[in-house]
Amino acid sequence: MADLKEEKLPTHVAIIMDGNGRWAKQHGLRRVKGHEKGADSVREVVKVTRELGIPWLTLYAFSEENWKRPEYEINTLMKLLEQFLKKELHEMCDKGIRLRCIGRIYKLPASTRRMLDKAIQQTSNNRDMTLTLALSYGGRQEILDTVKRVVRLVETGKCRSEEIDENLFCQNLYLPDLPDPDLLIRTSGEYRISNFLLWQSAYTEFYFTPTLWPDFGREEYLAAIAEFQKRERRFGAAFD
Repeated sequence: MADLKEEKLPTHVAIIMDGNGRWAKQHGLRRVKGHEKGADSVREVVKVTRELGIPWLTLYAFSEENWKRPEYEINTLMKLLEQFLKKELHEMCDKGIRLRCIGRIYKLPASTRRMLDKAIQQTSNNRDMTLTLALSYGGRQEILDTVKRVVRLVETGKCRSEEIDENLFCQNLYLPDLPDPDLLIRTSGEYRISNFLLWQSAYTEFYFTPTLWPDFGREEYLAAIAEFQKRERRFGAAFD
């Protein structure tokens, strides 16, 4: 951590937490055990993010496509989320961490939504760091939902079609104030972003690692940020 340059830290880190099932299979365990172990990595990454002073962290916790998984696995994931929120709520309040969510949250079980609403409300005044959970989330779905919002603005006379621009579009995303991620990390060795933050990732730096999510801890997280600090970010511009 001492080798990192404070002035070059990312403002927003997003992570695709992949590999829980494969980790469980490698250890001769049921898939749900991989999800349970993965929760430890979540805690560690949140802790390190807070220590570094990185203000935004977004975790891809449950995708829109994950609804295709077996019902028992979905139920287990929802229960694990509820347990995580119950255990970590005091810590989030104590460390100044604000919790937020993006996605089609209405599709989550009622008990999970109640727990999320409680945690979001009780942490709403925290300002040291924002932890965003992407739940029942898909980048294409977010873009479609945003298009529908903009269409309604035109239909109701609140704006004219010629006034539609990137700024107006961004104002109608799930969380308009969520900054674009500077760094997106994906674990497990897959080289794709799996429908995650498609609009927001136009100029994001990517870091792929073969490490499975339950084995992803402090050292590799710091290594990812160190690699990010070596990148020259051009944002489409050319430099001599």
